[in-house]
Amino acid sequence: MPKKIEVEFIENFLVVWNTTYGSELYKMGFYGKPLGIAKPKIPEFNVPLILDLMEGVYLAEKKAITVYEGAEKRKVSLKTLRQRAKHLYEDFEEKYAVYHDLRNNGLIVTPGIKFGCDFAVYKHGPGVEHAPFMVSVKNAKSEITATEIVKAGRLATTVRKRFIIAVPDVDKEKIRYLMFKWFKA
Repeated sequence: MPKKIEVEFIENFLVVWNTTYGSELYKMGFYGKPLGIAKPKIPEFNVPLILDLMEGVYLAEKKAITVYEGAEKRKVSLKTLRQRAKHLYEDFEEKYAVYHDLRNNGLIVTPGIKFGCDFAVYKHGPGVEHAPFMVSVKNAKSEITATEIVKAGRLATTVRKRFIIAVPDVDKEKIRYLMFKWFKA
């Protein structure tokens, strides 16, 4: 594997065209999604790997990838990548702080849109287990109603996951995690 994997920035995604390197990156921590394969049964695949910008920023920060764009292969800096992610994601800094913290603690983090949250979080990885946690990122000043908590809790229970609210303090580089446990009375 090369020192840094080359990744092309196309619209709002990053593409690893080299299928061998894409498979290696996927094996490193279930990064990205193989094009056209919803849940790979084996970590080797012969299709390009698609990364979202959250993953791309993390991997660029870890110096695992080099991002380029255009036919001239202009290098995209980490700063530029972060700026583009800020345009794509609402509250990017807060969400990225949580993503970064979870990944640095050895967890596998994927988009949680299908569960109505920010992230689905795994201990071992998609295809190996079902995500045991669904995480919503909230600003310390944002309000959340009891109804919203109950809705999220009911959904989490239905899909057999723990519902967690992550509240990052980006300035202090600290994150509070509030986990809800539901039980029958």
